Amino acid sequence: MPSVRGGNSRSRRLKNEINVVPYIDVMLVLLVIFMVTAPMITPGLIELPSVGQAAEVQSKPVEVQVEEDGTVSLRVRDAGAEFEKINSQELVTEVRSRATADTPVVIAADGRVPYETVMKIMDQLRSSGIQRLGLLVDQKSNPEQQNR
Repeated sequence: MPSVRGGNSRSRRLKNEINVVPYIDVMLVLLVIFMVTAPMITPGLIELPSVGQAAEVQSKPVEVQVEEDGTVSLRVRDAGAEFEKINSQELVTEVRSRATADTPVVIAADGRVPYETVMKIMDQLRSSGIQRLGLLVDQKSNPEQQNR
């Protein structure tokens, strides 16, 4: 005998599966948007100076030389200027007497001088208010010579 319920004899069951097709559609739309907009974004471009384009320094720098034994010498980098040996405690006052606010100060340290010694000298000069401070290096023209 037919069932009294009417309609279909099978009962409807809930689906317990996730429909991922809409998520894939959204992902593809986002992918297209990123692919179209990525070439339009211009990265920040900077022009680094090369050695041939380096500007001339207007003022003569004050050079602090640190030798292997820890001796500190000082000179204004000028033609015929000689290094004067000074006490490391008098370094700041001597540099301040020879340098203005625009005068660069360079430190030329022997390669065998401990790094800590050079950093202490840089810290002394920086804490005394000298802002234009740098390190002097010997540039080799042939990189193979450096490895020998």
